[in-house]
Amino acid sequence: MQTELMIYDGPAPADADVPRTGGLPLAPAGFDWPVCGSCCGEPLRFFAHLPVEDGVLSVFVCQNDPGGCETWDATAGANRVHLFPREGLLPVAVPETGLTLLPVTSAIRSEVVTLAPEELEPDGDLDPDAYDVARAGWRREPDERFGKQREVLGSLGGEPSYLPDDRRPDCPSCAGAMEFAAHLEEGFEARTSMNLGGQLGYVFVCRPCRAGAFLTD
Repeated sequence: MQTELMIYDGPAPADADVPRTGGLPLAPAGFDWPVCGSCCGEPLRFFAHLPVEDGVLSVFVCQNDPGGCETWDATAGANRVHLFPREGLLPVAVPETGLTLLPVTSAIRSEVVTLAPEELEPDGDLDPDAYDVARAGWRREPDERFGKQREVLGSLGGEPSYLPDDRRPDCPSCAGAMEFAAHLEEGFEARTSMNLGGQLGYVFVCRPCRAGAFLTD
């Protein structure tokens, strides 16, 4: 089994059309910066620009004080995911209020990790999780206790790690089950971090409706 990990790859220009966390969102002309519909009504924070085969996933999450927004709920209004077409995207003007940008723009490179069948064989009562195994084993050195797991910013495709079926969101437009698109991790270091409260983020998409959703575990 293969897992496509997203790996921290140093700084990137804020408006680069490359896989990245932070920087400026790129969107079609006329796009309005989304605001929190959960508790504060302030602009959401832009988290990630993720080019995929049929467009670009643009992820926003509320990070405003007092910090009580329900980011674990895909439908509460604290998160937003857009699937934009790849062509004609422009940098979006940043609102004057709210916590809107990450401190640093971080480039992402993809690394495909191939897991042997025995690595995914059941061990006890639970089946191993493909993303968890791939992340834990990322470039682990023989004398290095924790490997380089902090380089992992998430993964693309596959299955959501340890997320119960009843928490997978349905599309608000067509009511169909959304497709899992990506995991997001907090980040390489505090300076570049997406603040997820130590939790794992999940990005979902409905490609026919070009709609998305985000939630944390």
